[in-house]
Amino acid sequence: MPFNIRNYRPSDFKTLLAIDQSCFPKGIAYTQFELKTYILRRGSFTLIAESADEVADGAPTSEATQDSSILGFIVGERDRASGHIITIDVRAQARRHRVGSVLLNSAEEQFRLSKCQRIFLETAADNVGALSFYKRHGFSVVKTIPRYYSNGVDALLLEKDLLSPPSSS
Repeated sequence: MPFNIRNYRPSDFKTLLAIDQSCFPKGIAYTQFELKTYILRRGSFTLIAESADEVADGAPTSEATQDSSILGFIVGERDRASGHIITIDVRAQARRHRVGSVLLNSAEEQFRLSKCQRIFLETAADNVGALSFYKRHGFSVVKTIPRYYSNGVDALLLEKDLLSPPSSS
């Protein structure tokens, strides 16, 4: 499944919201207001994984084709010394094709360029797949945050030291 990484465009928003809501249960998925706020927040960036097959010729695409060409996305924010992954979402049919890994590695590169020393993120304590993914990418659990999500689920706070060599995952 060939794909490219590009920066967010405002026309992507509805698709990103739909992907987020398909990836997470109610109470964990972001509302339209929340997702838009995170994407537009000062110091944030959003990277898109887009199918190379559907956009390779550079021709304009219909809205339906454009929507289906987005395989996943990541939203991150940076401050002086650290980065924070807000969300990483990959369509179900694009999972296990390295989309999430490439998005995460691309975000890490953005953080390194901004001189961030570490990255933090939260994941639901019961999301075994996400926890395994992040551990493969060098993240470690720092602590549990009780009732972090609006549905009462605890979160795990994870951290990765960016001063170590980049992951080859």
